Amino acid sequence: MEEVTEAVNNLSISGGGAAAGAGAGAEGHKKNRVQVSNTKKPLFFYVNLAKRYMQLHNEVELSALGMAIATVVTVAEILKNNGLAVEKKIMTSTVDVKDETRLRTLQKAKIEILLGKTEKFDELMAAAAEEREANETEEQS
Repeated sequence: MEEVTEAVNNLSISGGGAAAGAGAGAEGHKKNRVQVSNTKKPLFFYVNLAKRYMQLHNEVELSALGMAIATVVTVAEILKNNGLAVEKKIMTSTVDVKDETRLRTLQKAKIEILLGKTEKFDELMAAAAEEREANETEEQS
């Protein structure tokens, strides 16, 4: 799990959308959108990525299709229960997705959750960083 946290912390985010998962389609890329998959990355990769995006943009939009909806809801709840995020908006819809194997269009459920930083976000993140540094110093001793 430390490797995932380290990878997210060392992630450099460039313009043009560094979103994970499926393409954003006609909506284009938003700089603060995280597209969640339930097969590509572990849960806490998305939790840490959402924290990083909130540090940079003050809010993050979590998006998922189909079976990944449960994952995106879990990520949002972890951030809320840890006092890092507040819900701003939840949008649900259905989208048409082309099924390449059967050559037909399928409808999939889609969810988008917009989360904003809490007043305590920066304080909690600083405390977590201090705790990590203390643990690293302790391990090196």
